[in-house]
Amino acid sequence: MPRIAGVDVPADKTTWCSLTYIYGIGKRSAYDICKEAQINPESRMKDLNEDEIGRLAAIIDRNYTVEGALRRQVLQNIARLRDIACYRGVRHRRGLPVRGQRTRTNARTRKGPRKTVAGKKGVKELH
Repeated sequence: MPRIAGVDVPADKTTWCSLTYIYGIGKRSAYDICKEAQINPESRMKDLNEDEIGRLAAIIDRNYTVEGALRRQVLQNIARLRDIACYRGVRHRRGLPVRGQRTRTNARTRKGPRKTVAGKKGVKELH
């Protein structure tokens, strides 16, 4: 398994697919990296030599924010939103959907499992 940007990427998959295992690199970025390194994106990672893997790693280190640095940057952005107490920051703090989705139904991923509240008893007639 070749190691790029601190991640063991799978050797039996195509080059572009293996690069997507790195946090912060998607399909489009992977194709762009392969093009810049002059490597066929459809070739297998195990077929690349050390020089080609080194070129891929150098391009990623030079042009992309990936893995730990990107995770830290995202967490800092969320912390900033919380600190300034804007709408999005409050939604993050409360664990509710941030991007305007409905919460009356759905939103279970953000809200967690249902918390059942006891229903009202009907008021009995006094006769």
